[in-house]
Amino acid sequence: MNRNAVGEVMTRRVVYLPDDTMADEAAQAMRDQGIGDVVVTHGSTIAGLVTDRDIVIRVVAEGLRPSATPLSAVATRELIMIEQSATVDEAVLAMRRRRVRRLLVCDADRSPVGILSLSDVALHPATASA
Repeated sequence: MNRNAVGEVMTRRVVYLPDDTMADEAAQAMRDQGIGDVVVTHGSTIAGLVTDRDIVIRVVAEGLRPSATPLSAVATRELIMIEQSATVDEAVLAMRRRRVRRLLVCDADRSPVGILSLSDVALHPATASA
């Protein structure tokens, strides 16, 4: 069991890109920042999330040109948020139930403060034992 707070293991680096950003630019931003996802915005509103896997599956594998495919065409629109004070166990349960690999982490005011991925969970040693 892992009773650490999500805020202790999440990735704090959140990169926001407008929905008209092309997939290849997003991939370059992910590479440059050492991350696997970007939050997609439409104006000042969060519009979705795009992962490196989304670019591979929804752009490259479909034969679309990354330099001509906007993030709006491939973004996952349904974002699942979890509060940074939730436990890692609660986050993993939410991921399983919703069949997702990442959660947008928010503070008590529902403002994004990070992203929790399965790799964040896997790479963080559990401090509580069962």
